[in-house]
Amino acid sequence: MPHITLVRHGQANSMAKDETGYDKLSDLGHQQARWLGEHIDATGERFARVYSGTLRRQVETAQSMGAERHAPLVQDARLNELSYFAMAQMMQDQHGLPIPETREGYVEHLPQVFGAWERNEIADPPESYADFTARIDAMLDEITASNGRALLVTSGGVIATILRRVLNLDLIAWSHVALSIMNSSVHRLHVLHGYPTLAHFNAIPHLEHRDRQFAQTHL
Repeated sequence: MPHITLVRHGQANSMAKDETGYDKLSDLGHQQARWLGEHIDATGERFARVYSGTLRRQVETAQSMGAERHAPLVQDARLNELSYFAMAQMMQDQHGLPIPETREGYVEHLPQVFGAWERNEIADPPESYADFTARIDAMLDEITASNGRALLVTSGGVIATILRRVLNLDLIAWSHVALSIMNSSVHRLHVLHGYPTLAHFNAIPHLEHRDRQFAQTHL
């Protein structure tokens, strides 16, 4: 059965406060990616097509996975992440919404940012919600229409937005899915009669052994 495998990048610079500072893998992020690549090799899985976004953390993840052992890596900016740091700062400046200090704080914060973005209530965002979803939809449609199993190394917001389309998620569910996606997690879509359907979500088989559970991270 044709399928599309989505991988979130490994742990990035979780101490960063802006897009540029965040965009590099930590040592643990590289290790997560290497373990995932080893797991894929051990299963005998092969991909005819391999893609990543153009962001550093996405490309580094694909490289540390050894993804090019399957096929040449195609970098496509349509798989790049949304600019959450920038929009969070805009929400604070334009609407007085404080930026959270803890991960728990984002449970309420993220839906407010996503909702304002979707409703065009953030003035001059780095990218409109319509443009973000349009580029992801175009990429997914192209991959779905092509032949051969595909591997896409991308980011949590992109994966959550793909699942929003596939599962018809509302704003809160979309936001909660985005928050739950783990570093180096695997998500699979089966293509049924030309339509992508969710088969696996947030799988981390390469991190489930007790010696690796410390590496199960979200940030």
